[in-house]
Amino acid sequence: MIHRTKRFVGLLSCLVLSMVALSSWADPLPETGKDEALQSSERSLSSLVKKYVETSSPERAQGVLADIQRMPDVTVETISTILQQPPRYEAQPVGAQPRRSVRVRDQDAEYALYVPTSYTPEQSYPLILCLHGAGFTGEAYLDRWMPRLGEKYILACPSVTMGSWWTRYGEELVLDVLHEVQEQYHIDPNRIFLTGMSNGGIGAWIIGMHHADRFAGIAPMASGIDEVLYPFLENLVHTPVYVIHGVEDQVMPVQLSRDLVKEMERRGIPYHYQEHTWTHAHAGGHFFPKQALPDLMAWFNGQQREPVPRSISLVRDATHLSPFSWVRIDMTDQIAAFTENLIDSRDEFITGGIYAKLHAQITTPNKIVVSTNRIRRFTVFLNQDLVDFSKPVIVETNGTKSFEGLVEPSIETLLQEVRHRSDTHTFFPAKLTIDVPSTNIVDEK
Repeated sequence: MIHRTKRFVGLLSCLVLSMVALSSWADPLPETGKDEALQSSERSLSSLVKKYVETSSPERAQGVLADIQRMPDVTVETISTILQQPPRYEAQPVGAQPRRSVRVRDQDAEYALYVPTSYTPEQSYPLILCLHGAGFTGEAYLDRWMPRLGEKYILACPSVTMGSWWTRYGEELVLDVLHEVQEQYHIDPNRIFLTGMSNGGIGAWIIGMHHADRFAGIAPMASGIDEVLYPFLENLVHTPVYVIHGVEDQVMPVQLSRDLVKEMERRGIPYHYQEHTWTHAHAGGHFFPKQALPDLMAWFNGQQREPVPRSISLVRDATHLSPFSWVRIDMTDQIAAFTENLIDSRDEFITGGIYAKLHAQITTPNKIVVSTNRIRRFTVFLNQDLVDFSKPVIVETNGTKSFEGLVEPSIETLLQEVRHRSDTHTFFPAKLTIDVPSTNIVDEK
């Protein structure tokens, strides 16, 4: 900003009856001074945005947000431009790192990491998260997978006691490892994969279904899930699945995967299914044969996440009411609520498969059609890929118009969603929260 100070063009006698206007201004700053002032302001704003996105303290983040909003001439566009700048990553260790720690629930947990020796911070890399089975560790799986991947992928293998990936702790561990690796290494957010063997395959199914919007694909091996969890397969409609199972598997019968394949077929979930007849001296048919790896890697190579699909199908239990792509279920009727160990307590809601369900679709420009089941309130998050903010947006819920009007993007919404999602690649600067009238609540089991 150029600061100007008024000055008089001359001194006049106090006896002069006519008044002289004060019309002259101080000389402007030199062009170099203007550039430096602008650059300093931009650096300050960029620093605050980075601090807000990265701070772990909600209270500190709120204070930083207030500082950003007080800065002059700050707009959604300027913040978006800062967020879209290519990330700068510092040099990090490469090669095998078998014992790294990550904080989960204020305690240290362990994971193993492999980074290709050719890694450079200037280039983005795909990431594979691999979950081990019972009796193994992330380090053991790192040793198995490293020779198979070459220099194309970064590999992260967390460790949890007895491979209990179906627990909430196991789920949080996977997400915390993903967050930490993304912070330190240049990861392509549209090429993140989740795979696992045996118990790890169960984790790939469950965590993959709950957080399908984070992954380009999931690959469960020699595993299965309880039928009461089948409704969550709906969340995978934009996330392809690669299933591998041995015909001679005596630990987890192949019928588990065959049933899941039938269910995915029925629900229209994209999948590739491979059965194998190889056996292992100690594991029988319950293993991942190296002969099956080339096809799996070719499949990984061909997958790309769709960050903002035009339609969303979402199924939630009461413990997973978090954003999923551009929708979020906020309030529901009574539905199934998972325990720390998922479904170890089977009440009537779990056995009955009573979950909250939502389907949202952009049907015509600026019109969003939503159908809900057992939902009282939901939120849609919007960006310029979904709607034109210069024109009214229409939301129709269960056949009734629930909103029509202009939607104003805001700095607060933009930054809050980036921070909450740990995603600086897909932005949502606006949101609409819709209450579903009780007379408009569908109740289908």
